[in-house]
Amino acid sequence: MQRDLVERRKWFTQDEYVQGLAVSQTLPGPLAAQLAMWLGYVRHGARGAVAAALAFVLPPFLIVSAVAAAYVALEGTPVIQALFYGVGPAVIALILRGAWKLLRVTVRSDRRLWAIFAVVAVVTFVARSEVAVLFIAAGFVGVLIYARPALRGLPAAPIALPLLGAIRVGWSAANSADPNTLLQLGVFFFKAGAFTFGSGLAIVPFLQQGVVRDFGWLSEREFLDAVAMGMITPGPVVITAVFVGYLVAGLAGATVAGIGVFLPPLLMVVLFAPHIIRWRKHPAVQGFTKGATAAAAGAIVGAAAVIATQVLVDIATLVIFAAAFVALWRTKVPEPLVVGLAAVAGLALTALR
Repeated sequence: MQRDLVERRKWFTQDEYVQGLAVSQTLPGPLAAQLAMWLGYVRHGARGAVAAALAFVLPPFLIVSAVAAAYVALEGTPVIQALFYGVGPAVIALILRGAWKLLRVTVRSDRRLWAIFAVVAVVTFVARSEVAVLFIAAGFVGVLIYARPALRGLPAAPIALPLLGAIRVGWSAANSADPNTLLQLGVFFFKAGAFTFGSGLAIVPFLQQGVVRDFGWLSEREFLDAVAMGMITPGPVVITAVFVGYLVAGLAGATVAGIGVFLPPLLMVVLFAPHIIRWRKHPAVQGFTKGATAAAAGAIVGAAAVIATQVLVDIATLVIFAAAFVALWRTKVPEPLVVGLAAVAGLALTALR
């Protein structure tokens, strides 16, 4: 976006782009999608935001739906099992790498944020599930740490709207009384989209808790396969929702899940843009964002550890994980290539048995 929209096409100034990036980091929602919608809004209001959202989401939606259809058709075959035997360990390395990038940009050397990160990571691993209330608690801890003197004089409504919107979604829509699967998918992924702070990977622990433990839609193995597809296909990581939706309820499920997960960031931009522009630099807003983002990184690492206990089951998978980890951290090998090589390794190792 920086290269094409600012430098090449000159559709936006550097200041407009930086402001959009700052706003996107403040709000819940996948960062890249949030930024695309914001830039659309800056140019053409709500219509521009919707147009940017459709253009940003539709290509990866079609690709992931096609991949999911092939996966369902071939699921259970020895080839698919062998491929994902190698893919699983590589995805763990990818998740850890993504969490580190998030920490490096947001937490940096702040010991207080590291403490929030560590607590959430440990709780997530011990509980073996994502604890949504910790995101909110961490956000308010961030407010107390960074903005206590500045809270006085801050009108309640502007800061409450974007922040309490995520809380309201998380609690009021926690469980749907309607047994219809599509409705459950829509409600669940709307909630998931509202709790994705800073990085698309933040959705991983939330999805693991919901689709595997609460609803039982997928097994641990199928869930990890879905995360792998979300990470190696074009588009934001939260496109994993489309893969999950397809596995649960076909193309209709993919559509409902995709709409659900991308609707919260769109609503945040369209409904709260004037307040966001005015209050995004307030210490209370920035403090909440810092705390919630540190918690998101902790949940990502904790969830990765939980998934690792299901995936790293023998010497071969440990070796694949170690090789992928070193390749991602020490070389510039593209992530899809790392996953592809891991898949080939899984196929070869299974054939040698």
